[in-house]
Amino acid sequence: MLFQWDVNRGDPETISQLYWTNTRRSEDQELQDSANRLFGETVIHVKEIDETVKKHSANWRIERMAAVDRNILRLAVYEMTSRLWPELTPPVVVIDEALDIARRYSGEAAVPFINGILDSVRKELPGEMA
Repeated sequence: MLFQWDVNRGDPETISQLYWTNTRRSEDQELQDSANRLFGETVIHVKEIDETVKKHSANWRIERMAAVDRNILRLAVYEMTSRLWPELTPPVVVIDEALDIARRYSGEAAVPFINGILDSVRKELPGEMA
C-alpha cells in the first residue's frame, strides 16, 4: 500500500480498499486493521520520517532511492520511532523484518544499504526503545 501511495500519491483510503480487495489475506481482519493503521500513520508522518531517513543516509536523497527501498525504510522508521502501538515491536525485530522484505522485493544489494540506515536510526533511539 505504501509503495502504491508513493507512486501516485493517491488517497490512502482508496489505496487500502483496493489492496484488500485484491489480496488473498482480506479475510484476516486483525491483519488488515494493523496494516491499515501502520500504512495510514506512515503516510501522515512521511515528512518527519523522510527527514530521519535523510539524516541517516549520507549522500542519498530520498527521491533518488529505489521506491521499494525508500518505502521499506519509511515503514521501518515509523515502526521503530512510533509510540502509538499498544505493543512496541523491538527495533532489532523491525530491522530484521525490513531486511526480509528487501530481500524479497528489492534484492540482496539493498540489504546492507537498508540495514545501515536502520541501524543508525536504532542507535539514536532513547534507551528504553533501542
